[in-house]
Amino acid sequence: MSDEIEMKRVRGTGWKNVYDTLRAEILALTLPPGQLLDETTLAERFDMSRSPVREALIRLAGEDLVVTLSNRSTIVAPIEVASFPKYVEALDVAQRMNTRLAAALRTEADLKIIAKRQKDFEAAVKTNVHLKMSEANKQFHMAIAHAGKNAYLASFYERLLNQGQRMLHLHFEYLERTGDGYLLTDEHNLMLEAIRAKDVERADELAHAHTRQFQDNFLRFMRENYTTDVSLGARVAAE
Repeated sequence: MSDEIEMKRVRGTGWKNVYDTLRAEILALTLPPGQLLDETTLAERFDMSRSPVREALIRLAGEDLVVTLSNRSTIVAPIEVASFPKYVEALDVAQRMNTRLAAALRTEADLKIIAKRQKDFEAAVKTNVHLKMSEANKQFHMAIAHAGKNAYLASFYERLLNQGQRMLHLHFEYLERTGDGYLLTDEHNLMLEAIRAKDVERADELAHAHTRQFQDNFLRFMRENYTTDVSLGARVAAE
């Protein structure tokens, strides 16, 4: 009887296991951009039929982590350096708006959650595991977004953060190599203090600087490791 129950449980959650595993591997760049994801090969790897594999790929496509080509092949979504300036422009707007709103509208309960998420991020940084660091970073910024009390802006921000997690891993690599890893935890603490003080302009300034640091370090990493001709494109405007 227990074997039958276990079999039903595995069948019912099969796609979730495939989804969670592939998502982690894509975000950690274990599965590199452009990698072919063959349903048959994946079905063999996970020892299941192609249906749950297909369901997992559909859900990953919904997060823009995989792309289905015209010939119906599925690949890990490329990291498009050419579109990075537009991405970071949108990120800057979302990050600043959500942080401004948090500074204006946060409650004491919100502050406790943001502070807890910052402690979680500091703990993740000590592990040097990029996947834990990127997830903890996202949760810190989403705690700020929720404190801003605008579900539409928070949802937009979350989608951008999800799309940027792989680029954030490259950012982490750059910071580790240059010894500037402390900057992230320090910047988060400054943002928390500005929100605590309800200093809207300071919170805006810090959010903007946070985006600019991510942009500059990511592009430096790409220049040093992948190409000799990465264009900066449109920079995040300084104010």
